[in-house]
Amino acid sequence: MFNSVTCSLTVHCNEKDTNILLKFKQRATDPSEVLSSWFPNSDCCQWRGVICDNITGRVLELSLPCHTIPSHVTALGEIDDKSHCLTGELNLSLLELEYLSYLNLSNNDFKFLQFNSMGSRGKSTNLHYLDLSHNYDIIVHNLHWISNLSSLQYLNLGGVHIHKEIDWLQSVALLPSLLELHLRGCQLETMYPFLQYANFTSLQLLNLARNDFVSELPSWLFNLSCHISHIDLSENQIHGELPEKFPNLRSIKSLVFSHNYLKGLLPNWLGQLEQLQILDLSSNFFSGPIPSCLGNLSSLIQLVLNSNQLNGNLPKDLSQLLNLETLLVAENSLSGTVSERNLLSFSNLKHLSLNSPILVFDFDPEWTPPYQLQAVEFGNVRDKLPEWLFTQSSLTHLSIVDSTASFEPLEKFWNFSKQLDYFYLVNNTINGDISNVLLSPKLVWLVSNNLRGGMPRLSPEVVVLCLYNNSLSGPISPLLCNKMSNQSNLIHLDMGYNHLSGDLTDCWNDWKSLVHVDLGYNNLRGKIPHSMSFLSNLRFLFLESNNLFGEVPVSLKNCQNLWILDIGHNNFSGDIPNWLQQSVKGLKLRSNQFSGQIPARLCQLHSLMVMDFASNGLSGAIPNCLHNITAMLSSDASTRRVGFVINLPIFSIEIICSITMLIKGNELEYFNLMNVIDLSENNLSDVLHLRYDNYGTMVPDVHASVRYFISRPEGCVIGDI
Repeated sequence: MFNSVTCSLTVHCNEKDTNILLKFKQRATDPSEVLSSWFPNSDCCQWRGVICDNITGRVLELSLPCHTIPSHVTALGEIDDKSHCLTGELNLSLLELEYLSYLNLSNNDFKFLQFNSMGSRGKSTNLHYLDLSHNYDIIVHNLHWISNLSSLQYLNLGGVHIHKEIDWLQSVALLPSLLELHLRGCQLETMYPFLQYANFTSLQLLNLARNDFVSELPSWLFNLSCHISHIDLSENQIHGELPEKFPNLRSIKSLVFSHNYLKGLLPNWLGQLEQLQILDLSSNFFSGPIPSCLGNLSSLIQLVLNSNQLNGNLPKDLSQLLNLETLLVAENSLSGTVSERNLLSFSNLKHLSLNSPILVFDFDPEWTPPYQLQAVEFGNVRDKLPEWLFTQSSLTHLSIVDSTASFEPLEKFWNFSKQLDYFYLVNNTINGDISNVLLSPKLVWLVSNNLRGGMPRLSPEVVVLCLYNNSLSGPISPLLCNKMSNQSNLIHLDMGYNHLSGDLTDCWNDWKSLVHVDLGYNNLRGKIPHSMSFLSNLRFLFLESNNLFGEVPVSLKNCQNLWILDIGHNNFSGDIPNWLQQSVKGLKLRSNQFSGQIPARLCQLHSLMVMDFASNGLSGAIPNCLHNITAMLSSDASTRRVGFVINLPIFSIEIICSITMLIKGNELEYFNLMNVIDLSENNLSDVLHLRYDNYGTMVPDVHASVRYFISRPEGCVIGDI
């Protein structure tokens, strides 16, 4: 008999690798203690995010991405909360890990990027994957270190600011093994339009979307290696025409040039891209007919050509695209007739968009489609909505615009809307009474449809309700005072430009989720009720052009997130509110009966960009501290938008709002919130002049004699993300 002895060999982390990782930890800030397991005299192979070779103990992978969950409501331009993410200095000494093949530090909050000396020592030749994306505060001033990563196959610097003077193309083109290059939203400016070739020998995916390119479509793009399968240049300012000759794109599967300034005819070589699955040329200036040769693209899944200047009929050859799931051709100048013959072969269709002023809808009312759509957009429907629409039980997104079609029977139509999540009707001639209608989609955007009657009923599921510019009448209390079975989720309420009457009601206690309230341009009377002070999430309050009166209640100071207060063109009286919070960006009190002096406390509202107190009974001197309002001195006013984003599980909605201003006797709306001070038509004993300082910035000069200054305001719009 033999005695058996079992030996266990434990491999520990290499000491040199341990020291490099500890150096990284030392220079990073770790608010959530992600690196709490990283301490000296312990095995780094057991540390969080670290993977080692189980034979040599050398570090192979480091993966520490930060996971964020978008807030339900975020300010426009605001990124997700990263207070728990790694921050501080990102030191590239990590690239001295000789056997490191995978490095992912994406979506953190690093502020600085420090370089190491690895270039001179020839390290990091094993790195295959590098992702530093969505570290928005990093500015890369040097890309020379990239060329040392000779084995790199995947590079993602999306959202990282790459300085405009960097020769980015030359740096990344030196990587012989690179398969995927993601430089989305890097503020790149140079596109190298006259360069014929870029030395990408293996590249399969190129993402340059959302940059600052103002350039011709570059030649090198169409001379890439035959391996290229995905190109995304969307959301830039690239102009010019697609080349006439067939480019080297035989393996291309996705070609996205949307939201640029491209023009000309769509070339016939598009029909030769046999492997193409996604073609998105939307939001450009392409003209002429849709080429029939696109029907040859048997692999095509998405065809997106909306928002161009295309004309002619919808080609019958498109019916050969048996795999098509998305067909978006709205907002062109298509003509002819569209019927079931154009759509009957699309058994996989999920998204359809048809909208042209001269396109005729002529569907057999008995026809049942072979598909079940998830989203449909119709526009300029003249006679009757296609009857087959009501067979679409999977439909969640419905958009109908600019149509004179009959929506009768209305009861059937409103009942059908209950299955929707996204319900968008703009500029139609519905002419219906909605007093007894129950609205339940998460987004209800019913604008300029001549809807009549009193308030509809509302499901607790509704998040956005916009009934702007209709013919609704009566009080708002049936909507606001009707008790719901569950708590309301309403964030956006817009019933401006109707014929609503009565008071503001005192039932706001149950609507605490509201961020935006617009009841402007109605016939409402009375005072601002106390219950409005319970709207702790309120950022926008528009009550302009009604018959409201009394003082602005001090209780509104409980709305500590208020950004814009617009109560112009009413009969409010008393003093200018002096309890406003630091968050206020716009304050419009024009054409009321306010009296007294302008409170000096306004000078402490450093975010204030609009101050319109014109046509009141104000007296006394203009505070000489107005130059302390730092937002008034900002030079980026032409790009500022004030709004918010609602993030839902199924879609996100961006809502941009500001203040309508009176300019030369006309009320105008713009899409950028500018610096505005208007103190005209009061009894002030001093006057305000805004002058330019030596740097071209507009600043107040209380010793001069110009009366007031007005600049561009904006309106309120909605957009999908």
